[in-house]
Amino acid sequence: MSLIIAPSILSADACNLEKDICILEKSSITSIHIDVMDGNFVPNIAFGIDQIKALRKITNMELDVHLMVNDPDRYIERIIEAGASCITVHEEACDHLYKTITFIKSFGIKAGVALNPATNIDNLKYVYKLLNKVLIMTVEPGFGGQKFIPLMKEKINDTRQIKQLGKYDFQIQVDGGIDFDNIMEVVALGATDIVIGSSVFKDRTIENNIKKFYDLLDL
Repeated sequence: MSLIIAPSILSADACNLEKDICILEKSSITSIHIDVMDGNFVPNIAFGIDQIKALRKITNMELDVHLMVNDPDRYIERIIEAGASCITVHEEACDHLYKTITFIKSFGIKAGVALNPATNIDNLKYVYKLLNKVLIMTVEPGFGGQKFIPLMKEKINDTRQIKQLGKYDFQIQVDGGIDFDNIMEVVALGATDIVIGSSVFKDRTIENNIKKFYDLLDL
């Protein structure tokens, strides 16, 4: 399974988002990570359906939408209509996770489930076969620029072992605090889809930063 680098546009320049999107495309990025926050499930508010719609108009990249919201079922159909390629919901926010996943997939798009740092990976035992993506949060969700939580290394490795033993084909996505110093270890532990925010957009040298990640990963 090939590696994916998915820049988190939460860290992009909000006043020049279209420009940043163009730079990402020129840098051979194929997927962007969009955090939708409701100010309730997490203490921040970011991105909404209109913003997803606007992004779809300016790019053909995969729109990887991460719903950090309570009761995500309320928004799924409209987010798909707006142009989402994949929707990831939080296990902690879903009353009926199986139903939510199957609803997303009924529209022919990818479905993922995110786990907060303290949430046990075994909570997904009976839905692994349905998933295109398992998102391991390596920081507490809600804000960019946080430090990677070292204990999450074990969780990434555990997820890889579960995937191998069960012969599942979901991507193992990691999100939070990924930088030039830890990306190689995260990939070695089993991550196949890496969300990177601050380290991609740092110092506004986006192309150079992405190239550095590609060089580290030999992509």
